[in-house]
Amino acid sequence: MKPTDPRPFARSAAVLLAALCASQALAQATDPEPALDVHVQATYLRQMKPSFESPYAGPKSLGGARAGSYSFTGTAFLGVRAAPGLELYANPEVTQGVPFSQLQGVAGFTNGELARTSGPEPTPYLARFFLRKTWNLDGESQAQASDQNQVRTSYSAERLVLTAGVLSVLDVFDTVDYSRDARTQFMNWSSLTYGAWDYPADARGYTRGIALEYVTPRIALRAGRFALPRQSNGLRLDGQIWRHFGDAGELALPFTVAGCKGMLRALAFRNRAVMGSFEDALAAGGTPDVSRVRRLQSKSGLGVGAQVELAPAVGGYVRAAINDGRTETYAFTEIDRSLAAGVLAKGERWSRAGDSAGVAVYVNALAAAHRNYLAAGGQGFFLGDGRLNYARERILEMFYSAQLRGEVWLSGGYQRIVNPGYNADRGPANFYGLRLHANF
Repeated sequence: MKPTDPRPFARSAAVLLAALCASQALAQATDPEPALDVHVQATYLRQMKPSFESPYAGPKSLGGARAGSYSFTGTAFLGVRAAPGLELYANPEVTQGVPFSQLQGVAGFTNGELARTSGPEPTPYLARFFLRKTWNLDGESQAQASDQNQVRTSYSAERLVLTAGVLSVLDVFDTVDYSRDARTQFMNWSSLTYGAWDYPADARGYTRGIALEYVTPRIALRAGRFALPRQSNGLRLDGQIWRHFGDAGELALPFTVAGCKGMLRALAFRNRAVMGSFEDALAAGGTPDVSRVRRLQSKSGLGVGAQVELAPAVGGYVRAAINDGRTETYAFTEIDRSLAAGVLAKGERWSRAGDSAGVAVYVNALAAAHRNYLAAGGQGFFLGDGRLNYARERILEMFYSAQLRGEVWLSGGYQRIVNPGYNADRGPANFYGLRLHANF
Protein backbone atom coordinates (compact mmCIF):
# COMPACT_ATOMS: atom_id res chain seq x y z
CA MET A 1 0.00 0.00 0.00
CA LYS A 2 1.40 3.39 -1.01
CA PRO A 3 1.78 6.03 1.70
CA THR A 4 -0.66 8.30 -0.15
CA ASP A 5 -3.36 5.65 -0.62
CA PRO A 6 -6.54 7.50 0.50
CA ARG A 7 -8.60 4.41 1.35
CA PRO A 8 -7.50 3.91 4.98
CA PHE A 9 -8.05 7.59 5.72
CA ALA A 10 -11.45 7.54 4.01
CA ARG A 11 -12.55 4.60 6.14
CA SER A 12 -11.29 6.29 9.30
CA ALA A 13 -13.01 9.55 8.33
CA ALA A 14 -16.33 7.74 7.81
CA VAL A 15 -16.08 6.08 11.23
CA LEU A 16 -15.07 9.40 12.77
CA LEU A 17 -17.98 11.28 11.23
CA ALA A 18 -20.49 8.66 12.37
CA ALA A 19 -19.05 8.66 15.90
CA LEU A 20 -19.11 12.45 16.17
CA CYS A 21 -22.69 12.64 14.89
CA ALA A 22 -23.79 9.99 17.40
CA SER A 23 -21.90 11.74 20.18
CA GLN A 24 -23.44 15.11 19.37
CA ALA A 25 -26.91 13.55 19.34
CA LEU A 26 -26.18 11.97 22.72
CA ALA A 27 -24.87 15.29 24.00
CA GLN A 28 -28.02 17.14 22.99
CA ALA A 29 -30.15 14.47 24.66
CA THR A 30 -28.24 14.25 27.96
CA ASP A 31 -26.41 17.52 28.53
CA PRO A 32 -28.31 20.79 29.01
CA GLU A 33 -25.27 22.68 27.67
CA PRO A 34 -23.58 20.42 25.11
CA ALA A 35 -20.18 21.53 23.85
CA LEU A 36 -18.71 20.90 20.42
CA ASP A 37 -15.21 22.29 19.85
CA VAL A 38 -13.18 22.54 16.67
CA HIS A 39 -9.58 23.76 16.54
CA VAL A 40 -7.02 23.55 13.73
CA GLN A 41 -3.25 23.90 13.71
CA ALA A 42 -0.67 24.05 10.92
CA THR A 43 3.10 23.99 11.42
CA TYR A 44 5.87 24.30 8.84
CA LEU A 45 9.47 23.84 10.00
CA ARG A 46 12.52 24.16 7.77
CA GLN A 47 16.07 23.47 8.99
CA MET A 48 19.50 23.82 7.43
CA LYS A 49 22.70 22.02 8.39
CA PRO A 50 26.10 23.31 7.23
CA SER A 51 28.78 20.73 6.48
CA PHE A 52 30.71 19.30 9.43
CA GLU A 53 33.74 17.11 10.15
CA SER A 54 33.00 13.55 9.02
CA PRO A 55 36.17 11.47 8.52
CA TYR A 56 34.13 8.32 7.84
CA ALA A 57 30.50 7.27 7.60
CA GLY A 58 28.49 4.10 7.88
CA PRO A 59 25.12 2.92 6.58
CA LYS A 60 23.23 4.99 9.17
CA SER A 61 25.39 8.05 9.71
CA LEU A 62 24.34 11.68 9.73
CA GLY A 63 25.65 13.01 6.42
CA GLY A 64 28.54 15.42 6.77
CA ALA A 65 27.65 17.52 3.72
CA ARG A 66 25.50 20.64 3.78
CA ALA A 67 21.83 19.65 3.74
CA GLY A 68 18.29 20.85 4.35
CA SER A 69 15.19 19.35 5.91
CA TYR A 70 11.56 20.35 6.32
CA SER A 71 8.27 19.17 7.80
CA PHE A 72 4.64 20.16 7.59
CA THR A 73 1.75 19.04 9.78
CA GLY A 74 -1.88 20.04 9.73
CA THR A 75 -4.25 18.82 12.44
CA ALA A 76 -7.95 19.23 13.21
CA PHE A 77 -8.87 18.89 16.88
CA LEU A 78 -12.51 17.81 17.13
CA GLY A 79 -14.10 17.41 20.52
CA VAL A 80 -17.56 16.92 21.94
CA ARG A 81 -18.87 16.72 25.49
CA ALA A 82 -21.20 13.78 24.89
CA ALA A 83 -22.61 13.78 28.44
CA PRO A 84 -21.66 15.28 31.79
CA GLY A 85 -18.19 13.94 32.51
CA LEU A 86 -17.83 12.20 29.11
CA GLU A 87 -15.80 13.69 26.25
CA LEU A 88 -14.88 12.32 22.83
CA TYR A 89 -11.96 13.60 20.74
CA ALA A 90 -10.67 12.96 17.22
CA ASN A 91 -7.66 14.40 15.37
CA PRO A 92 -7.47 13.92 11.61
CA GLU A 93 -3.94 14.87 10.58
CA VAL A 94 -1.87 15.28 7.46
CA THR A 95 1.92 15.34 7.38
CA GLN A 96 4.81 15.49 4.96
CA GLY A 97 8.52 16.13 5.26
CA VAL A 98 12.07 15.25 4.35
CA PRO A 99 14.46 14.56 7.26
CA PHE A 100 18.22 14.83 7.40
CA SER A 101 19.89 11.54 6.35
CA GLN A 102 16.62 9.55 6.35
CA LEU A 103 16.19 10.36 10.05
CA GLN A 104 19.43 8.58 10.97
CA GLY A 105 22.75 9.39 12.56
CA VAL A 106 21.75 11.12 15.81
CA ALA A 107 19.79 10.16 18.92
CA GLY A 108 18.37 13.61 19.68
CA PHE A 109 16.81 14.46 16.33
CA THR A 110 16.39 18.15 15.66
CA ASN A 111 12.71 18.20 14.61
CA GLY A 112 10.03 16.70 16.85
CA GLU A 113 7.49 17.12 14.05
CA LEU A 114 9.24 14.59 11.80
CA ALA A 115 7.94 11.05 12.19
CA ARG A 116 9.62 7.87 10.99
CA THR A 117 7.03 7.67 8.19
CA SER A 118 7.72 11.16 6.86
CA GLY A 119 7.96 11.56 3.11
CA PRO A 120 7.65 14.27 0.45
CA GLU A 121 4.00 13.41 -0.33
CA PRO A 122 1.20 14.61 1.99
CA THR A 123 -0.12 11.66 4.01
CA PRO A 124 -3.48 11.83 5.82
CA TYR A 125 -4.32 9.63 8.79
CA LEU A 126 -6.34 9.62 12.02
CA ALA A 127 -3.84 10.60 14.72
CA ARG A 128 -6.16 10.38 17.75
CA PHE A 129 -9.61 9.00 18.47
CA PHE A 130 -10.22 8.65 22.21
CA LEU A 131 -12.67 9.20 25.01
CA ARG A 132 -12.13 10.83 28.38
CA LYS A 133 -14.43 9.97 31.26
CA THR A 134 -14.18 12.04 34.44
CA TRP A 135 -15.71 11.19 37.78
CA ASN A 136 -15.79 14.36 39.88
CA LEU A 137 -15.26 13.34 43.51
CA ASP A 138 -14.77 16.34 45.77
CA GLY A 139 -13.33 19.82 46.04
CA GLU A 140 -13.84 23.12 44.30
CA SER A 141 -14.97 23.04 40.68
CA GLN A 142 -12.28 24.20 38.22
CA ALA A 143 -13.36 25.67 34.88
CA GLN A 144 -11.59 24.40 31.74
CA ALA A 145 -11.51 26.72 28.75
CA SER A 146 -11.91 25.48 25.20
CA ASP A 147 -8.56 24.35 23.76
CA GLN A 148 -7.04 21.68 21.55
CA ASN A 149 -8.42 18.34 22.78
CA GLN A 150 -10.19 20.10 25.65
CA VAL A 151 -13.85 21.05 25.40
CA ARG A 152 -15.22 23.82 27.59
CA THR A 153 -16.22 22.16 30.85
CA SER A 154 -15.30 21.98 34.52
CA TYR A 155 -13.68 19.38 36.77
CA SER A 156 -13.58 19.03 40.54
CA ALA A 157 -10.24 19.35 42.31
CA GLU A 158 -10.40 15.66 43.28
CA ARG A 159 -11.33 13.36 40.42
CA LEU A 160 -10.82 10.08 38.60
CA VAL A 161 -10.08 10.27 34.87
CA LEU A 162 -10.20 7.39 32.39
CA THR A 163 -8.69 7.94 28.94
CA ALA A 164 -8.97 5.22 26.30
CA GLY A 165 -8.57 4.86 22.55
CA VAL A 166 -6.05 6.04 19.97
CA LEU A 167 -3.82 8.71 21.47
CA SER A 168 -0.28 9.70 22.37
CA VAL A 169 1.08 8.42 25.68
CA LEU A 170 2.46 11.94 26.14
CA ASP A 171 -1.09 13.29 26.28
CA VAL A 172 -1.37 11.77 29.76
CA PHE A 173 2.17 11.22 31.12
CA ASP A 174 5.06 13.68 31.64
CA THR A 175 3.03 16.73 30.70
CA VAL A 176 5.74 19.30 31.42
CA ASP A 177 4.45 22.82 30.77
CA TYR A 178 7.75 24.18 29.47
CA SER A 179 8.98 21.39 27.19
CA ARG A 180 6.57 19.06 25.39
CA ASP A 181 5.39 20.64 22.12
CA ALA A 182 7.69 20.90 19.11
CA ARG A 183 5.12 23.12 17.40
CA THR A 184 5.43 25.97 19.88
CA GLN A 185 8.36 25.26 22.23
CA PHE A 186 11.68 23.40 21.90
CA MET A 187 12.04 21.35 18.71
CA ASN A 188 14.48 18.53 19.54
CA TRP A 189 13.20 14.99 20.18
CA SER A 190 15.00 15.10 23.53
CA SER A 191 12.64 17.89 24.61
CA LEU A 192 9.41 15.92 24.05
CA THR A 193 9.79 13.61 27.06
CA TYR A 194 12.42 11.55 28.88
CA GLY A 195 14.92 10.60 26.18
CA ALA A 196 15.56 7.18 27.76
CA TRP A 197 11.84 6.33 27.84
CA ASP A 198 11.23 4.05 24.85
CA TYR A 199 7.61 5.10 25.12
CA PRO A 200 4.96 2.97 23.34
CA ALA A 201 4.02 4.42 19.97
CA ASP A 202 3.77 3.58 16.31
CA ALA A 203 6.09 5.18 13.78
CA ARG A 204 4.01 8.37 13.88
CA GLY A 205 4.08 8.65 17.67
CA TYR A 206 0.57 7.37 18.48
CA THR A 207 -0.75 4.21 20.08
CA ARG A 208 -3.88 2.46 21.38
CA GLY A 209 -4.40 2.00 25.08
CA ILE A 210 -6.01 2.97 28.34
CA ALA A 211 -4.94 5.13 31.29
CA LEU A 212 -6.48 5.86 34.68
CA GLU A 213 -5.64 8.96 36.73
CA TYR A 214 -6.42 9.96 40.30
CA VAL A 215 -5.94 13.71 40.65
CA THR A 216 -6.08 15.87 43.78
CA PRO A 217 -4.51 19.22 44.71
CA ARG A 218 -1.89 17.30 46.75
CA ILE A 219 -1.02 14.33 44.53
CA ALA A 220 -1.67 12.78 41.14
CA LEU A 221 -1.32 9.07 40.31
CA ARG A 222 -1.43 7.70 36.77
CA ALA A 223 -1.13 4.22 35.28
CA GLY A 224 -1.68 2.89 31.79
CA ARG A 225 -1.14 0.08 29.33
CA PHE A 226 -0.52 0.76 25.65
CA ALA A 227 0.12 -1.12 22.43
CA LEU A 228 3.59 -1.44 20.94
CA PRO A 229 4.36 -1.76 17.22
CA ARG A 230 4.32 -5.26 15.73
CA GLN A 231 8.01 -4.78 14.97
CA SER A 232 10.68 -2.34 16.02
CA ASN A 233 9.68 1.24 15.08
CA GLY A 234 6.93 -0.04 12.81
CA LEU A 235 3.66 1.61 11.84
CA ARG A 236 1.25 -1.26 12.54
CA LEU A 237 0.40 -1.73 16.21
CA ASP A 238 0.33 -5.14 17.91
CA GLY A 239 -3.21 -6.10 18.88
CA GLN A 240 -2.08 -8.56 21.59
CA ILE A 241 -1.89 -5.88 24.26
CA TRP A 242 -2.13 -8.52 27.00
CA ARG A 243 1.11 -10.13 25.71
CA HIS A 244 3.07 -7.33 24.02
CA PHE A 245 2.66 -3.96 25.71
CA GLY A 246 4.12 -0.82 27.18
CA ASP A 247 3.18 -0.09 30.79
CA ALA A 248 3.71 3.22 32.57
CA GLY A 249 3.03 4.55 36.05
CA GLU A 250 3.57 8.10 37.27
CA LEU A 251 3.49 9.96 40.58
CA ALA A 252 3.19 13.76 40.50
CA LEU A 253 3.54 16.01 43.56
CA PRO A 254 2.82 19.75 43.41
CA PHE A 255 5.02 21.98 45.58
CA THR A 256 5.66 25.62 46.34
CA VAL A 257 9.07 27.15 47.08
CA ALA A 258 9.45 30.82 47.98
CA GLY A 259 6.04 31.47 46.48
CA CYS A 260 6.94 29.74 43.21
CA LYS A 261 4.75 26.81 42.14
CA GLY A 262 6.27 23.61 40.81
CA MET A 263 5.69 19.93 40.15
CA LEU A 264 7.80 16.86 40.92
CA ARG A 265 7.29 13.75 38.79
CA ALA A 266 8.51 10.16 38.95
CA LEU A 267 7.86 7.67 36.16
CA ALA A 268 8.34 3.89 35.95
CA PHE A 269 7.98 2.09 32.64
CA ARG A 270 8.21 -1.42 31.21
CA ASN A 271 7.90 -2.69 27.64
CA ARG A 272 7.28 -6.33 26.76
CA ALA A 273 7.87 -7.33 23.14
CA VAL A 274 9.87 -9.54 20.79
CA MET A 275 13.16 -7.63 20.82
CA GLY A 276 16.80 -8.31 20.09
CA SER A 277 19.40 -8.24 22.89
CA PHE A 278 22.74 -6.52 22.24
CA GLU A 279 24.64 -9.13 24.24
CA ASP A 280 22.93 -11.99 22.34
CA ALA A 281 23.85 -10.33 19.04
CA LEU A 282 27.49 -9.91 20.11
CA ALA A 283 27.67 -13.52 21.34
CA ALA A 284 26.40 -14.84 17.99
CA GLY A 285 29.72 -13.91 16.35
CA GLY A 286 30.50 -11.99 13.18
CA THR A 287 28.98 -8.59 12.62
CA PRO A 288 26.29 -8.34 15.31
CA ASP A 289 22.67 -7.99 14.21
CA VAL A 290 19.84 -7.69 16.76
CA SER A 291 17.27 -8.65 14.12
CA ARG A 292 18.64 -12.22 14.15
CA VAL A 293 18.34 -12.77 17.91
CA ARG A 294 14.89 -11.44 18.71
CA ARG A 295 12.83 -13.13 21.44
CA LEU A 296 10.15 -12.17 23.92
CA GLN A 297 11.72 -10.02 26.64
CA SER A 298 11.31 -6.80 28.57
CA LYS A 299 12.86 -3.34 28.78
CA SER A 300 12.29 -1.29 31.94
CA GLY A 301 13.41 2.02 33.35
CA LEU A 302 12.81 5.03 35.56
CA GLY A 303 12.48 8.75 35.04
CA VAL A 304 12.37 11.70 37.45
CA GLY A 305 11.73 15.33 36.70
CA ALA A 306 10.61 18.69 38.00
CA GLN A 307 9.27 21.95 36.70
CA VAL A 308 9.08 25.22 38.58
CA GLU A 309 7.96 28.77 37.98
CA LEU A 310 11.23 30.66 38.49
CA ALA A 311 9.67 34.12 38.20
CA PRO A 312 6.50 35.62 36.71
CA ALA A 313 6.30 34.35 33.09
CA VAL A 314 9.56 32.35 33.46
CA GLY A 315 9.72 28.61 34.08
CA GLY A 316 12.37 25.93 34.17
CA TYR A 317 12.41 22.15 34.01
CA VAL A 318 14.74 19.19 34.41
CA ARG A 319 14.32 15.54 33.40
CA ALA A 320 16.58 12.53 34.01
CA ALA A 321 15.92 8.93 33.00
CA ILE A 322 17.55 5.54 32.60
CA ASN A 323 16.53 2.23 31.02
CA ASP A 324 18.24 -1.14 31.37
CA GLY A 325 19.95 -0.75 27.98
CA ARG A 326 19.88 -4.46 27.18
CA THR A 327 17.61 -4.49 24.15
CA GLU A 328 17.15 -2.66 20.89
CA THR A 329 15.20 0.58 20.62
CA TYR A 330 11.63 -0.40 19.93
CA ALA A 331 9.44 2.69 19.68
CA PHE A 332 11.32 5.97 20.33
CA THR A 333 15.01 6.70 19.83
CA GLU A 334 18.43 5.26 20.75
CA ILE A 335 18.97 6.72 24.22
CA ASP A 336 19.60 4.66 27.37
CA ARG A 337 20.47 7.48 29.78
CA SER A 338 19.17 11.02 29.41
CA LEU A 339 19.41 14.37 31.14
CA ALA A 340 17.60 17.50 29.96
CA ALA A 341 17.18 20.95 31.47
CA GLY A 342 15.79 24.19 30.12
CA VAL A 343 14.26 27.59 30.75
CA LEU A 344 11.27 29.07 28.91
CA ALA A 345 10.31 32.74 29.18
CA LYS A 346 7.12 34.43 28.01
CA GLY A 347 7.25 37.77 26.23
CA GLU A 348 5.36 39.52 29.01
CA ARG A 349 8.79 40.07 30.50
CA TRP A 350 9.74 42.40 27.62
CA SER A 351 6.33 43.81 26.60
CA ARG A 352 5.70 41.22 23.88
CA ALA A 353 2.99 39.11 25.54
CA GLY A 354 2.58 36.73 22.61
CA ASP A 355 6.30 35.94 22.23
CA SER A 356 8.42 33.31 23.98
CA ALA A 357 12.07 32.31 24.14
CA GLY A 358 13.90 29.30 25.48
CA VAL A 359 17.26 27.66 25.98
CA ALA A 360 17.83 23.99 26.84
CA VAL A 361 20.61 21.43 27.04
CA TYR A 362 20.35 17.66 26.56
CA VAL A 363 22.87 14.95 27.40
CA ASN A 364 22.21 11.50 25.94
CA ALA A 365 24.18 8.33 26.65
CA LEU A 366 24.24 4.58 25.91
CA ALA A 367 24.53 1.55 28.16
CA ALA A 368 27.71 -0.53 27.80
CA ALA A 369 26.07 -3.34 25.80
CA HIS A 370 24.52 -0.88 23.35
CA ARG A 371 27.78 0.98 22.72
CA ASN A 372 29.73 -2.28 22.34
CA TYR A 373 27.21 -3.43 19.76
CA LEU A 374 27.64 -0.25 17.68
CA ALA A 375 31.43 -0.30 18.08
CA ALA A 376 31.49 -3.83 16.65
CA GLY A 377 29.74 -2.63 13.49
CA GLY A 378 26.17 -3.39 14.53
CA GLN A 379 23.31 -1.34 13.15
CA GLY A 380 20.57 0.12 15.30
CA PHE A 381 17.33 1.41 13.88
CA PHE A 382 18.75 4.96 13.79
CA LEU A 383 22.50 4.58 14.36
CA GLY A 384 25.35 2.81 12.64
CA ASP A 385 28.65 4.51 11.74
CA GLY A 386 30.29 1.12 11.21
CA ARG A 387 32.52 1.78 14.23
CA LEU A 388 32.35 3.98 17.29
CA ASN A 389 34.65 6.23 19.28
CA TYR A 390 32.09 6.55 22.06
CA ALA A 391 31.22 9.84 23.76
CA ARG A 392 28.01 11.21 25.17
CA GLU A 393 25.84 13.11 22.72
CA ARG A 394 25.49 16.70 23.94
CA ILE A 395 22.97 19.16 22.51
CA LEU A 396 22.33 22.87 22.97
CA GLU A 397 19.03 24.34 21.74
CA MET A 398 17.81 27.94 21.63
CA PHE A 399 14.73 29.49 20.05
CA TYR A 400 12.73 32.70 19.86
CA SER A 401 9.07 32.69 18.87
CA ALA A 402 7.49 35.97 17.72
CA GLN A 403 3.74 36.44 17.43
CA LEU A 404 3.10 37.96 14.01
CA ARG A 405 -0.62 38.53 14.15
CA GLY A 406 -3.45 36.83 15.99
CA GLU A 407 -2.71 33.11 16.32
CA VAL A 408 0.33 33.07 13.99
CA TRP A 409 3.92 32.74 15.19
CA LEU A 410 7.31 32.73 13.49
CA SER A 411 10.21 31.12 15.33
CA GLY A 412 13.94 31.06 14.78
CA GLY A 413 15.94 28.22 16.28
CA TYR A 414 19.50 26.98 16.66
CA GLN A 415 20.79 23.58 17.75
CA ARG A 416 24.35 22.34 18.18
CA ILE A 417 25.02 18.62 18.50
CA VAL A 418 28.40 17.56 19.86
CA ASN A 419 29.32 13.91 19.20
CA PRO A 420 26.32 13.16 16.92
CA GLY A 421 25.36 9.50 17.21
CA TYR A 422 27.68 9.20 20.27
CA ASN A 423 30.75 9.34 18.03
CA ALA A 424 33.60 11.65 19.09
CA ASP A 425 35.13 11.30 15.62
CA ARG A 426 32.23 13.17 14.03
CA GLY A 427 30.92 16.72 14.30
CA PRO A 428 30.00 18.92 15.98
CA ALA A 429 26.97 19.60 13.78
CA ASN A 430 25.02 22.86 13.72
CA PHE A 431 21.38 23.28 12.73
CA TYR A 432 19.45 26.47 11.96
CA GLY A 433 15.67 26.52 11.69
CA LEU A 434 12.60 28.61 10.93
CA ARG A 435 9.15 27.53 12.11
CA LEU A 436 5.79 28.98 11.10
CA HIS A 437 2.87 27.93 13.34
CA ALA A 438 -0.78 28.93 13.18
CA ASN A 439 -3.90 28.07 15.18
CA PHE A 440 -7.45 28.53 13.94
